[in-house]
Amino acid sequence: MLMKPDQKSVQRRRPMGAEIQPGGGVSFRVWAPQRQRVTVVLEPSGEAEPVRAELKSERDGYFSAVIPAARAGDHYRFALDGAEQLFPDPASRFQPAGPHGPSQVIDPGAFTWTDESWSGIMKKPQVIYEMHVGTFTGEGTWQAALQQLPMLAELGVTILQIMPVADFPGRFGWGYDGVNLFAPTRLYGLPDEFRRFVDAAHAAGLAVILDVVYNHLGPDGNHLPQFSKDYFSTRHQTDWGAALNFDGENCAAVREYVLSNAEYWIDEYHLDGLRLDATQNIYDDTEPHILAEITSRARAAAGERTVFIVAENEPQDVRLIRSREEEGHGLDAIWNDDFHHTSMVLLSGHSEAYYTDYRGTPQEFISALKWGFLFQGQWYSWQKHRRGTAALDQPPTKFVSFIQNHDQIANSCRGVRCHSFAAAGSYRALTALYLLAPQIPMLFQGQEFASSAPFFYFADHREELARMVHEGRCAFMRQFRSVARPEVQAKLPDPADPATFLRCKLDFAERDKHAEVYSLHKDLLKLRQTDPVFKQLRAGHVDGAVLSSEAFLIRFFANSLHVRPGRKRKSSVAAHKRCERGDRLMVVNFGSDLHLDPAPEPLLAPPAGCRWEILWSSEDFPYGGTGTASLESEQNWQIPGHAAVVMRPQFFVEEENPHAERAPTT
Repeated sequence: MLMKPDQKSVQRRRPMGAEIQPGGGVSFRVWAPQRQRVTVVLEPSGEAEPVRAELKSERDGYFSAVIPAARAGDHYRFALDGAEQLFPDPASRFQPAGPHGPSQVIDPGAFTWTDESWSGIMKKPQVIYEMHVGTFTGEGTWQAALQQLPMLAELGVTILQIMPVADFPGRFGWGYDGVNLFAPTRLYGLPDEFRRFVDAAHAAGLAVILDVVYNHLGPDGNHLPQFSKDYFSTRHQTDWGAALNFDGENCAAVREYVLSNAEYWIDEYHLDGLRLDATQNIYDDTEPHILAEITSRARAAAGERTVFIVAENEPQDVRLIRSREEEGHGLDAIWNDDFHHTSMVLLSGHSEAYYTDYRGTPQEFISALKWGFLFQGQWYSWQKHRRGTAALDQPPTKFVSFIQNHDQIANSCRGVRCHSFAAAGSYRALTALYLLAPQIPMLFQGQEFASSAPFFYFADHREELARMVHEGRCAFMRQFRSVARPEVQAKLPDPADPATFLRCKLDFAERDKHAEVYSLHKDLLKLRQTDPVFKQLRAGHVDGAVLSSEAFLIRFFANSLHVRPGRKRKSSVAAHKRCERGDRLMVVNFGSDLHLDPAPEPLLAPPAGCRWEILWSSEDFPYGGTGTASLESEQNWQIPGHAAVVMRPQFFVEEENPHAERAPTT
């Protein structure tokens, strides 16, 4: 059946896609500059005949029309130049049968939001929690994940970072091979179930940001080239295929396609920000850079709400987090791989492949807490060129630190989490270090209770592609000498095997089974968010000193002034208050017990009129430790091995010259 489109005035939120019209009908609009004719084909359920309507050609390669009979829930596809093969909408809001099936008309206004009072991500101590919806729960759905939100809020998480949900083929996958950028995958539920998850997260005090992939599209189900070859660059290539065209011929519509997508997630799903994947493979030789425009458009879409934009960037390019006035892109934060890499060398003892240039030394940890990136332009032997850019002027909250994430766990050959191969005491100490550091910490799902579930690379593809993906994965892992041997390669899990995927699902019963680890994370996050010193978000907050080849200290400075030398205290009450508001000292020892005598390190000295007392210790009994004795005594400093101890000043009344000889009494 051929239907005549309605050419009345149209109200649209996005430049492409199917949108419900206030007066009835649906507006369809698509970009296909190399095509002469575009027809929308409505596919009713049952045996009814498909309804076809010719779209009208506009300027700049767009085609559009309003179809009066179309409504929310309808399935549709496009015919190009009269050919029989039909293609889904490049800006489809939902693909109920996957990337190769028809698109569905979605009404974003049908959902009733209850988060009117939510103001977005505020400037306070943030804690990110990375989540893969398909493995976070046994069901692998938005609804099942929603049930866990109160526990995540109680844990101390403030931001949920959701791994990509743009629809992809198959029954399971990480999401980085997405091909329908506007369509949340049908694997986790309906679009409104995603909205309900975000609404419930806001009610629990949790922000939600989405991992988005703007560097490439997946190899299966990508139909964009059917509409225009100009979607992809002829000048740039990513590690995974053709790059999106942000600076070549006909790039204006491609840029708008991605910018509109960034707006879409913030606007129609009330998301609180974006995590931009592999930005080193987002190529743009024009100004303003597409990354700067994505950031600006996302903020504009949020209105009065505040949003958080964070990037993954392997070269650690500081331009991403510099302001537009400083010729940067204006993002809020960037992942700090350096911290992860030095941590893994410490815990595993191995420094192969991309861990080659790290030693896991005390100085590396001190420098990471003070300056963020460890490599800010020095020579990097693994890549045989300089790594990083100067970032000494950047505040600590510009960096996201982690000891686990989806990539790094999967790159461990067995997909195991670092608590499983690290010494328990050192793991607790490292956890304390990065959860109390001034940078933004990130947990990976299940890390908080030492999940026994591995996290593998998994992707459900058709047979031939699945074989190629498996071979590619094995080739990637050969950069690790220990994994390059044929007998080890043969043991690498098959990404397309459903068992590989199912083994990655969390078991929340382990919250109780591993209560010591759960208490460790919960108590540290509470300390981070409530202690007057740890919750500070300012530059110059920390300094440190190496105490031995495996031990070091970190001094967290408070805002209060210490008593000046030689100045008389006005009262013991005032001195007591000064101690309460004083610095915090963290002593970390990844080696055996250390007797520090002498101790000629001024950062060990307490504030005037005070002595150090233990505030928190990773060796406390509730965390699986055996207790902690006082660190400072007449024998000087006795620092326990494989431990982190946090100390605070305590008011102390000192005798005047207690070692002087007393005068005889009469």
